[in-house]
Amino acid sequence: MATIVDPFEARLMPTRSVRVGLVVPVSGVLGLAGPCAINCAVLAAEEVNARGGVLGRPVELVLVDGGRPPREVAREVAGLVGTGTVHALAGMHASDVRVAVARAVAGRVPFVYAPPHEGAGHASGVYFLGETPSRQLRPAIEWLAEHRRARRWFLLGNDYVWPRLVHASVRKYLEKVVGERFIPYGSGTVASTLDEVKAAGPDAILLTLIGSDLVAFNRAFLRSGIRAARLCGALEEHGLLGIGGDDTGELYTSMGYFHGLPTDAGLYFAERYARRFGPHAPLLNAHGHGCYEAVAMVAALADRAGTLAVPQVDAVADGTTITSARGRLTLENRQVRQRVLLGRADGLQFFLEKPFQ
Repeated sequence: MATIVDPFEARLMPTRSVRVGLVVPVSGVLGLAGPCAINCAVLAAEEVNARGGVLGRPVELVLVDGGRPPREVAREVAGLVGTGTVHALAGMHASDVRVAVARAVAGRVPFVYAPPHEGAGHASGVYFLGETPSRQLRPAIEWLAEHRRARRWFLLGNDYVWPRLVHASVRKYLEKVVGERFIPYGSGTVASTLDEVKAAGPDAILLTLIGSDLVAFNRAFLRSGIRAARLCGALEEHGLLGIGGDDTGELYTSMGYFHGLPTDAGLYFAERYARRFGPHAPLLNAHGHGCYEAVAMVAALADRAGTLAVPQVDAVADGTTITSARGRLTLENRQVRQRVLLGRADGLQFFLEKPFQ
């Protein structure tokens, strides 16, 4: 069994284990993603420990709430790293938190970041498992242009680094942008953008809102009577449940993993998850599954380098491979290239419309 330790307790309790700081949101707009993410990280740690652990030592997870303001998260993580309480980091949280944490840690420990990201920056010791905008969203945009005649786009996102850089990156793939808006996290102003969206008359809306803000917008959209395709960069199974499902046939999301992934690797992962956490566990989703990959990659990097010292890990990182529900993932230039799938909401689940290489 893998152990999850509170940061305060971890500082007080000496251990021979390798402690991985698990930075996931258990509060804030992304808090709904936390329970599945924690479960998936625990599953990865237990499987690593069953194979002998990391560098011959068992893995423990130190839970850090990544849903708080970036400076607050970075301050806590820097303290844990500075005191030697944690030896590596695995993260699933917003990019502004990642930037703050990476700056505060300054390459002292390996940091594996799981979610889709904006593709900017390659700090020493940071390894990316998620998709960049060109791989995540370009194929979906082109598919919607061909199959749903999406020509006029409205761009709506939260006001932080990931949405801003995603919008800048994908503009060149859009035929026409008829409007753009960024809103603060959890501001309660999501629904008020609907009048602006309606006035712009888009064929499609690119949503880089996250968590509860993404849920709130889609709920309000369904009540508004506006007709437009919606393409989300961060919608997963828990978010779809939060919306209450969608039967319009026009809500899409582009992700590297879905709970219903009908591959041998996907089915085997879902089986292990259900066996470990039971039939009523939080539903598997891309954000949670990313934490499985992040913990597994920390272990693989340490095994390949024979250490968790960042210079040595950086030197051998490329070529490091893990196997997850997405299949084999191999680092190249400290990130992975894996297929992305376009999912269409069909009630309370996703129909996998098309895989993109």
